[in-house]
Amino acid sequence: MPANLSPEYKKAEQAYRAAREPRERLTLLKEMLRTIPKHKGTEHLQADIKSRIKGLSDELAGPKKGGARSAQGYALRREGAAQVCLVGPPNSGKSTLHAVLTGSRSEAGPFPYTTQHPVPGMLLYEDVAFQLVDLPPVSREHMDPALIGALQGTDAAWLVVDLADPACTDHVSLIIEELSRRKITLDEKWPSTGQAEEDGDLFRVRLPTLLVANKSDLDPDPDEVKVLEELLGIRYPALAVSAARGDRLGELAPFLFRALGIVRVYSKVPGKPSDKQRPFTVRAGDRVSDVARLVHQDVAATLKYARVWGSGEFDGQQVGPEHRVADGDVLELHAR
Repeated sequence: MPANLSPEYKKAEQAYRAAREPRERLTLLKEMLRTIPKHKGTEHLQADIKSRIKGLSDELAGPKKGGARSAQGYALRREGAAQVCLVGPPNSGKSTLHAVLTGSRSEAGPFPYTTQHPVPGMLLYEDVAFQLVDLPPVSREHMDPALIGALQGTDAAWLVVDLADPACTDHVSLIIEELSRRKITLDEKWPSTGQAEEDGDLFRVRLPTLLVANKSDLDPDPDEVKVLEELLGIRYPALAVSAARGDRLGELAPFLFRALGIVRVYSKVPGKPSDKQRPFTVRAGDRVSDVARLVHQDVAATLKYARVWGSGEFDGQQVGPEHRVADGDVLELHAR
């Protein structure tokens, strides 16, 4: 039976595909459930939506009094230009890499499963920062279900591996398969839209993924990355680094900036110089209206035009809300 989805449902679904914050996603799921036509053709979709609502509600509510830790710790407040989750098998050096890059207190040790909960930290690049989240490791013996909640709302993933580990190929294969089974696809393409529309699966998330081959100081065969790719049939962008020695760590943040299409836009109050200290960050192809929403919803709702310095034909050119911004633009927003 055809679903015959209503325009209201389709609007909520489209917004859900673009949402990242857990509370926003929960609100949109409830709107989808409210507006979906109730008949046999949508029974499975209704069940999926209800399951997602329950999972997100439990995640945001946190652990019950006296109970064990639940997924509450995974509902992280997003900060910076983008959020990137570090995924990997035990003892891949993931936590050491995170600590070196962000100055966090992510606990590292010579034994597996040192990281028991997500640890956020900020990776600086020029005048922006990326939020790196160190997640618990993934193995055949251990797959924390709450880890999926963290990955559903993030922007990208680093698949951190130790190429010197004889079981590296098995580890990577297991991680890719287990995440895919839970509707998380580690995507080779950057940037990704986050939700996969082409396969018709609303709840499948595609995360652009960088293969971070850690522990290059242990001198693994330089062709190991190619061998790994050939064996598994993958073609992730890859970078061999050493968290212990610092090799090529400086290339990670610039990669994120380029691959995610980060665009910095600076604000300006009429009659005053621009604020070049704290840019608003959007993505390549975004418009003046997208920047206005970051400033404030009321500004976006009443936006009439903007003056732009940078991507206009001349400095101070008047442009409309649909004008596409470029990195380094300065905007002066004018309301109705």
